[in-house]
Amino acid sequence: MEWFQELTSFQKTYWIITGISTLMFLFVLITTIIGVDSDDIGDVDAEIDVDTGAGFQFFTLKNLVAFFAIFGWSGIASMDAGNSKMVTIFISIVCGLAMMFVMAALFYYISKLTSSGTLKMKNALNSIGEVYLTVGANRSSTGKIQIKIQGALRELEALTDHNEDLKQGKIIKVVEVTNNGLLIIEPQN
Repeated sequence: MEWFQELTSFQKTYWIITGISTLMFLFVLITTIIGVDSDDIGDVDAEIDVDTGAGFQFFTLKNLVAFFAIFGWSGIASMDAGNSKMVTIFISIVCGLAMMFVMAALFYYISKLTSSGTLKMKNALNSIGEVYLTVGANRSSTGKIQIKIQGALRELEALTDHNEDLKQGKIIKVVEVTNNGLLIIEPQN
């Protein structure tokens, strides 16, 4: 405690800001890692055509905590380098704002990586797949096909306008998606 008593009030202020904000930063970091601060609203399975992402959020609790942590540590480093109070404050603010910008950008780009997992049938158009269960000729009976959509292999119901049944193993192409989600397929040579 002697070293703290020997500091000027300016230096004490920086050390107090740094200590509190660093503890808060560590708390936020740990809770983020273990998943305590989840923003999920539960399991929702709906098709939404609008981007409802969070966007670029500059003023958040995490960003403000990071600002003060970097503000404090860069200020302490600046004082140790022998800079004046004004230079120290300027360096601290610039470093804190830079940290806020980096964190906001990081969370923005991470949020863009998420996927809803909802199957959009229109993404099946023009895809190539394989008949899994026989599809009846001229839409006489529904069969099943295996097709890769949105990065996952799916087994979906299909019909065909072709004059012959499409047997298991036949390579097909999706040419249409009906309103009720059935795929209309045609054989490939």
